Amino acid sequence: MDKDKLLLTIKIHVLKKLADMRCWVNKHTNINNMQKGLPPHYRDSKVIKKVIDRLIKEGFLLSKPTHYGLELSLNIKKKKEIEEFLEKYLY
Repeated sequence: MDKDKLLLTIKIHVLKKLADMRCWVNKHTNINNMQKGLPPHYRDSKVIKKVIDRLIKEGFLLSKPTHYGLELSLNIKKKKEIEEFLEKYLY
């Protein structure tokens, strides 16, 4: 599998998982939960962290550092873009 397809698959997974959990703005989940639900051959934590860092830089995700790890939520200001992205690749 090529690297671009892997990164896109993980990006879709992270955004869909957070949207399904309704993690918008004030509700968040731990970064370690992002690998759950992925097939074993996609669970490289370095690659997942790279995708999450890119999503934070793009403004799709908000991060909240805590004493027990990084918490993630979706940026409500990008809700329309996130929904359009997910519709494009999932439906």
